[in-house]
Amino acid sequence: MDPLLIARLQFATTTSIHFLFVVVTLGLVTLLVGLQTAGFVTGKPVYERLTRFWGQLYVINYVLGIATGIVMEFQFGLNWSGLSRYVGNVFGAPLAIETLVAFFLESTFLGMWIFGWHRLRRGVHLALLWGVAITAYASAFWIMVANAWLQHPVGYEVRDGVAHLTDFGALLTNPTFGFAFGHVVSAGLVTGGILMAAVSAWHLLRRTPDFLLFRKSLRLGLVTAALAVTALQGFGFAQFGPVGELQPTKFGGGPDRDALVAEWTARFGPGDYTPPVLSNVGLGFMILIGFTLGCVWLLLPLLWRDWIIRWKFPLWLVLLGVPLPFVAVLLGWIAREVGRQPWVAYGLLPTGQAVSPVSAGLMLTSLIAFTLLLGTLAVTNWVLLARHAARGAHDPALGRPPAPDTDHHPDPVFA
Repeated sequence: MDPLLIARLQFATTTSIHFLFVVVTLGLVTLLVGLQTAGFVTGKPVYERLTRFWGQLYVINYVLGIATGIVMEFQFGLNWSGLSRYVGNVFGAPLAIETLVAFFLESTFLGMWIFGWHRLRRGVHLALLWGVAITAYASAFWIMVANAWLQHPVGYEVRDGVAHLTDFGALLTNPTFGFAFGHVVSAGLVTGGILMAAVSAWHLLRRTPDFLLFRKSLRLGLVTAALAVTALQGFGFAQFGPVGELQPTKFGGGPDRDALVAEWTARFGPGDYTPPVLSNVGLGFMILIGFTLGCVWLLLPLLWRDWIIRWKFPLWLVLLGVPLPFVAVLLGWIAREVGRQPWVAYGLLPTGQAVSPVSAGLMLTSLIAFTLLLGTLAVTNWVLLARHAARGAHDPALGRPPAPDTDHHPDPVFA
């Protein structure tokens, strides 16, 4: 087998599975901030219960998502040494900031938030969750800065066969960055909103005792998903202009593409410089699912007088819609990444020159091992999420008050 093909399959597998965790994290943390802030302002116990319930699901997804991210970093180091060698000075800068500033702070804030229930002042505890959310978005910000550079390299110069960063500001103003970042954030909010609405719908269909609690989270999830899907569609269609101008080979033909292919042929030699058809197929299905998700607006009028709960059928539609945002984000990622081929850094570094000099057998072994590991993590995540979601909000482990001290023996006194 071709080592390059195996390396690309491994990258696609690890990145796609990790991305599913990311969108849930971005969506749920935003909703959690809203819930705990509402509880802090109003003092109503229902918001604390909702924060504990949804916070527990968020923590499960976050912890297992870290493991998938570590696996993804391993495959980067094993399979793409050419990328690190040629563009590491530029591409590595935003990734280093993401790791040192965003991820470490996010993990610290989250740990203090998890163990700070009933130990910290309510305002301090809320500020920690805000810190988790801000650093989560900062992490997504720097990841998309790095990815945007691969889509459209800017702010660099090549010296001695290696790309060097010359203008850091150009990374932040990359035309392929802004709309793409908004698109990812909106996708996370849609995913989080649909997930919250679906779990709430399941409990309402089962007539669990916490009717008012899940009624409130159903409303929050649907309204969030409806607003976010509008932004999602807007950011998505807004990207066609910059992408068509800067990457004419991605989504179509025309004289611009032909001229660019002729230029690459002169610089890099003969080859196939058009992306696989898979990118356009993924784009088409993603747009179809995006319009389908837009139908969530039709459910909002049914929130009046709880018609959505009385009729029950709309609740089943919400449940059936859970896979749609996950499929859509994968298709969107495929369209963005496969559409860049045959380049790792568009027009600068061909994918074939970025792959490590590793044998096909070793590459296949790591592909099988990483796929099994990531598959296990993904299944474990969804089993745990389903199990804890099904238990309801009666007494989640997160935020449970500490047990009273039953040891009545006095502490020993040393003279």
